[in-house]
Amino acid sequence: MPKRGVLLINLGSPDSPSVHDVRKYLREFLMDSRVIDVPYPIRLAIVYGAVLPFRPRTSAEAYAKIWTADGSPLVAVSMRLQRELRKRLEMPVELAMRYQNPTVESALRVLAASAVEEVLVVPLFPHYAMSSFESAVERVKQVAAKATPELRLSILPPFYDRPEYIGALVATAAPYLDDGFDHLLFSFHGVPERHLVKPNPGCGECLKRLDSCGNLEAADRRCYRRHCIETVNRFAAAKRLPADKFSFAFQSRLGMDAWLKPATHEEIIRLAQSGVRKLMVICPAFTVDCLETIEEIGMRAKAAFLSAGGSEFTLIPCLNDQPVWVDALARMVGAPALVGSGFWGNKADTRGFNRRLH
Repeated sequence: MPKRGVLLINLGSPDSPSVHDVRKYLREFLMDSRVIDVPYPIRLAIVYGAVLPFRPRTSAEAYAKIWTADGSPLVAVSMRLQRELRKRLEMPVELAMRYQNPTVESALRVLAASAVEEVLVVPLFPHYAMSSFESAVERVKQVAAKATPELRLSILPPFYDRPEYIGALVATAAPYLDDGFDHLLFSFHGVPERHLVKPNPGCGECLKRLDSCGNLEAADRRCYRRHCIETVNRFAAAKRLPADKFSFAFQSRLGMDAWLKPATHEEIIRLAQSGVRKLMVICPAFTVDCLETIEEIGMRAKAAFLSAGGSEFTLIPCLNDQPVWVDALARMVGAPALVGSGFWGNKADTRGFNRRLH
């Protein structure tokens, strides 16, 4: 039987909170054509002319607020998750970041050196998005073709509706919610609206509706917003949340283009002004706590809520390396419902993975 291995891939982080390292990270991240999806000359002008001269210093200050003795929370916790998953699976499990370190190439070379022949790539993004899931998968395929062509790859699809993932979310949130709350806000990372319309032209009409997503046939495959709504609905059903006790929003807007609505910052202020005093916020798009959860939500959003009249603000931690999530991830890896051909069968044809998520 071929020797098997797993590659976990997350987004990435600067190597340090220094302005130099943050600029290096932002340059690689924003020059990704699936993040800023405009022609190269325009992307170059945006990144080098409008972002890199100013944003690295501000972002470095934000990273400094969350940096730990072990380094970036995203990388440090992802490494702990890797170690725990390796124990559960008793097979090689490596970790890579889409941007910066540890690199995809280094992780694949370690797997190849361990005599692994078949690798399941596990993007740690529950919901499909061009700028996260697709970018990570395409990067792994690109690097593997050059550095480790002997490895046979399969891809774990977005797991936004998998019972294992929903169950872990609910179990993680339960200790916080069971103490009582006025409202639970699901805050997802935002994306430009055009990222939905490009793969799903029918999403243009859906984007006008804030409460639902009507284009189910297209959305079930590549609609990030629909995936997010499905996660919310399944969580709410599992936890039996009354309809007036929760809502969803999108955070981390960049640039002047139209992004998914409602915006988290605006929703938090609206909730405070409408009488919500005890607010809980959960960020299901992130499996590991990072700058966008710890600093953007746990610090800045909290301050905005309290300033707008709220009394108590709680950020529910991400799944991180909690045992319930490690167990859930191990079960999904064991029964992956793969994109392409079977995990341990023939080489997966991932060129069309966007069309075969189910």
